This record gives sequence, C-alpha cells and structure tokens, in this order.
Amino acid sequence: MRIRTLPAAAALAAMIGSMALAAPSYADTDRSIPVWNVDDTVVDGLHQQVFLSDSYKNQIVVTDYAGQVVGTVSGLGQVRDLELSPDGGTLYAAVQEADKIVAIDTGTLRQTAEYPTGAGTAPSRLALADGRLWFGYGDQWDSGLGVVDLTAGTPAVTLGLDDGHDFSSPPRLYAAPGNPGTLLALDANISSGPIVVYDISSGTPKIRVSAEKGGFYADAALTPDGQDVVVAGPGTRALTEYRLSDLSEVRTYPVPDSPRAVSIAPDGTVAATVADTGSDGDTYVFTGGADGTPSVRDLSPAFTPGGGHSISWTPDGGALFAQTGYDTSTRLHRVDEPRKYAPVLTVNAPSTGTRTKTLTVTGKLTAGVALPAGTPLKVTRTDLDSPNGKSLGTRTLGTGGTFSFTDAPPAGSKVTYTVTYAGDATHTSATASDSVQVSRATPSLSVDNNGKVYAYGKDVRFTAHLGSTYKNRTVEIWADPYGADKPNKLVKSGTVDSHGNLSAVVDMKRDTKVTAKFAGDSHYQPRSVSSTAGAEVRVSTSVSGHYKTKYTSGHTYYYFHKSKDPLFTTDMTYYRGRKQRLEIDVYADGRWQRVGAQYFALGTDGVSRVHLTGTHSTGWRTRVRSSYYNFSSGDNVNSTTHGAWKYYIFTS
Repeated sequence: MRIRTLPAAAALAAMIGSMALAAPSYADTDRSIPVWNVDDTVVDGLHQQVFLSDSYKNQIVVTDYAGQVVGTVSGLGQVRDLELSPDGGTLYAAVQEADKIVAIDTGTLRQTAEYPTGAGTAPSRLALADGRLWFGYGDQWDSGLGVVDLTAGTPAVTLGLDDGHDFSSPPRLYAAPGNPGTLLALDANISSGPIVVYDISSGTPKIRVSAEKGGFYADAALTPDGQDVVVAGPGTRALTEYRLSDLSEVRTYPVPDSPRAVSIAPDGTVAATVADTGSDGDTYVFTGGADGTPSVRDLSPAFTPGGGHSISWTPDGGALFAQTGYDTSTRLHRVDEPRKYAPVLTVNAPSTGTRTKTLTVTGKLTAGVALPAGTPLKVTRTDLDSPNGKSLGTRTLGTGGTFSFTDAPPAGSKVTYTVTYAGDATHTSATASDSVQVSRATPSLSVDNNGKVYAYGKDVRFTAHLGSTYKNRTVEIWADPYGADKPNKLVKSGTVDSHGNLSAVVDMKRDTKVTAKFAGDSHYQPRSVSSTAGAEVRVSTSVSGHYKTKYTSGHTYYYFHKSKDPLFTTDMTYYRGRKQRLEIDVYADGRWQRVGAQYFALGTDGVSRVHLTGTHSTGWRTRVRSSYYNFSSGDNVNSTTHGAWKYYIFTS
C-alpha cells in the first residue's frame, strides 16, 4: 500500500495555522529575514552571500554572511530549488509556476538566461551533474525526471527520463562532483520511500540501483565524495546514511526528534535541524561522527521549518547557516564554531539580600562533552557603585559542573552577578547572570507648607529637607498644579545645602502638589514626598446703579431708589465651566441673616453681571458678596475664596 502526502503548501499551511511563534534565544549571528518559508538555501562562497528561495512570496532573498539583506530577485512564481554553478557565478532556480528554470548572475543578481521546460511541467527540483542541469517536475503521480543540457551550443530540454520509475511526486535530486556520472533521486512523499540511483554518464539516465527505505524524507545530503547519502527522516527516525552503490545502510546519526533538514560539510561533518519548539535543542552537529556526542544548540524556540532545505554549511565548512520560524518570525542564524560544543551556563542568586551581608550564588555549567572540575570561571559584579562591572576574580568549576561563591554586596538596589566561561578548543564560550535586589536604608525627606492656603498669584517658597545619605545629595522639586491642562513641572534640581535644604519658589495660581524627589544612591533607596498647598482665586465685586454712597454703621453703603435694580459685576479668575456664587444677607434681630444665594456662570473673560430685580423693601441694611467654592463652583483647581462684602440700602 502506498500513501501520498499532502502537497507541500497545503501541509505547511495546516501545520502552522495555529502556531505561536517566538523570538530566538541564541545564535552567533541572528537576524530577521523577509522570508515566509525557506524552500532552499544556497551559500555562495565567492561573493560571501546566502540565497534563500521563498515560493510563497515568489522571490529569492539574498543576504550577506552577517544576515543583512543585500538584494531580492522577485517575480519568480513559486520558486523552489536552487543550484549554484561550480564557479559560483550562476545561480539556477526552478520557477514552478512559470514552467521554466532561470539563470541568475550571482554578482549582479540579474537574470541571464531562462530554460522553458514545457507547459504544465512545473519544475521544482534541481541538481547539477556532468555539465547538465537535471530537474524533477510535475505534480504527484504525473511527475518525472528531465534535463537541460548546458553543454550544447543551444541548451536543449528533455523530459521523461525516469527509466521506468513511477514517481509519486517530483523527485528530489542530488549529485556530487566526487562521484561523476551518478544522480540520486528521492521519491520522498510516499510511505515506501524509494531511493533511486541513476547512471547518467551517457547523458541518458539508467537506473543503477533502487530500494524502498520507508520514506517521507524531509531532506537529504550527499557526502563530499558522493558515495553516500544521509536522509532526514522519515518521521521521528534518526538521520540515516545509505551507500549509493547498493543502498545498504551504513550508519545512523541519532537525534531525539523529527529531523527537518541536513547538510554535510566538506570534511564530512553532518549537521541537522530537528522539530524542536522547546529548549532541548534544534540544531545538531556530529563533530565526532555518528558514534560521538553531537554538539547541540537551541537556536530558537520557534518551530524549525520543514519541507525545504533550511540548513547549509559555508563552502569552506567553517560556519553553518540555519533558518527558524515562519512568516514574520523567520530568522537566519549563523553559527561560527559549529563543531564546538555549546555549554549551557546557569547562574542562581537569591532574590533578595541585605547590603554588606554575605549571600551565596550558585550555578551550573554543562555541555555535551563535560568540562572538568577546576575549569576557571570569571565573576563580575555590577551595581550602582560599579555600573561597568567590578571583577570578583576567578572561581572554579566543581564536580558535576556545579559552582558556588559568596559575596557581601557593598551597594544596594539591583546587584547583578555575571559568570563567564572563556571556552576552549572544543567548547564555545558562555556567559550568564542573575540579579539580587539588595535592601537600602530609607532616607529622611520632607517638604513644607502642606495644607496652607495662599492668595492668588503669591510667590511661595517651598523648602525640601533631606536627611543623611551616602553620596547623592541632589533633590528635585516638582510642582503639579491642579487641572488636567497644566503639566507636572520640574521647578528646581540641585544639591541641598549644609543643613540638607533646597528651596524653590512656586507661583501659586492654583492648588498645587509640590513633590520633593530623591533618586537614591547605593546605600539609600529613592524616595519622594509631597505637600499640597492651596491657592485662592482673584475675585472682586463692583456695584452700579446707586444714587449715592455713605459711610454708616462701620461700612460704606450704596444707596438705591427702590425703583432701581442694582447691578452687581463680579470679576473672578476664569476656568472652564466655573461659576461664582452670589450671596445676599440682611441685618435683622441684631445679626446678619442669609436671604438669598445663587450660582452664576462666568464669561470667558471671567466676568459675571447680575441684576437684582423684584420689589425692593426700603430701610433694610443689606450686603452682597461673590465667592468661589471648591467643587461647588464647577471645578476644584483652587481653594474656596470669598470676595469682600458690598453694603447697600434701598430708599423711597
């Protein structure tokens, strides 16, 4: 029974539909790249650049060795496999949607030639061998093997070169200069997993050997001599190496999870990625061969892409490029020393501590090849007194990769302990840190004038007092007037005097919260204290319509004929929505008694004009005033303020 897989695009969409992607946690070089999903990766040693095909975005993205995008070749509908010419000058790309293969100059990134493969052929897989460009084409069971003969004066395209093998999908093709006349084809998307080795020495492929190995291969790579192939998969199976001469199994490279992509360096070092989304490791380098302990790195918590070739060595085998993530989370990682083991270093400090009191920091340094006891570790302490770090000397690794040391932090606040392992001939360097919140004393700090109320516009001196501190003697004084339209503002910043005082003058036109701030130092924690002082409004009331004034009973009275309506004009500090309260008292039974009060809105000029109408009784001593009441007058930005009384009498 043969089982077919979903087409790559559909399978990929189903797999990532609900996937949450995260940023990477480690890489020697690590950059975001504008690639939705990597179909193939080719490293160009001649120009120090990396080509990444992206069939979803119909483009080839080109980066330098640092991962910076240096160019894009766009308009390549469903571009898939890439192949680099032996001299590094030409990149060949299978453009599936356009039924053609294109040639691109690797220096200029301009297309130099194209080779139509026929309507509906949809070429997707490429391999260069013996001067010919071999390609896998078609869809599912309508797939086949074709060739572009680049040795001819006019390159010719030939299809149907399967030699009797019925491919379930376009064959994945591999060839190596070390084994001329040989072409490997993987029937990768079927459960039986046929591997077909062709003899192409005559120009017409003939099956040399084939075998079913249990497929659904994610990727494959030939050994440098072209004699063996290492396939990734199927499923959770390890990387498996087969001899091309008879397809017998040579060895396996054990990995703990589903292998996704594989690449082999010129010296034969095998590297692979696995489907890891945790912290166990997603990239394996078998420095010591299949039987040795692999070097494991966790490049990213994001899912490692499958369905394409997403890991590649540089031509000199010195560095390794790998991709992680999808869509906007795709990243290109460069590992500079892939054959070395990457240690995992952890540092654990207490969450809190007391200044000058001894605390203990512990940790662990582990690696695929364990480091011996006595391995030196450098320790640095960073705190407020040593913001650039202070060396605490060297500590040594104990048995089992553990270490510990003690310290009495001289400074408070956040104290960070950083431990560094320098690396050696077989291990990369590693650095880790942890922090302690170290307690500090609370300084004495105050600011005066709390609760006092001042006349409108008065310049008031506020004094902050700072008690004992270690080094910092600077205080800031901030004034925050009431009302959303006035910002909190720094009034003064400076060093307190010998008595610990710093003063600043505030123009009191509104109720104001005055705050003194001390930023703290290594012995004393930050602190801020506030006082709130009130500011009255400016208010005055004028009287008009009277026929005379006379001083009597201790006040100046305005005299009105009873037929005349007085006009009371109030001038008050304006604020949006503010009202003044007009209050009227009559003197009776030996005391002033309230006979009327009402709120009247101010105009935008702060003026309110009120006519007192009605029947006016004669002979009564009467008084009137305008007042602002906090909240009741429509706002709360000033303190309650009463204007002066104005006295008047009605006569016949």
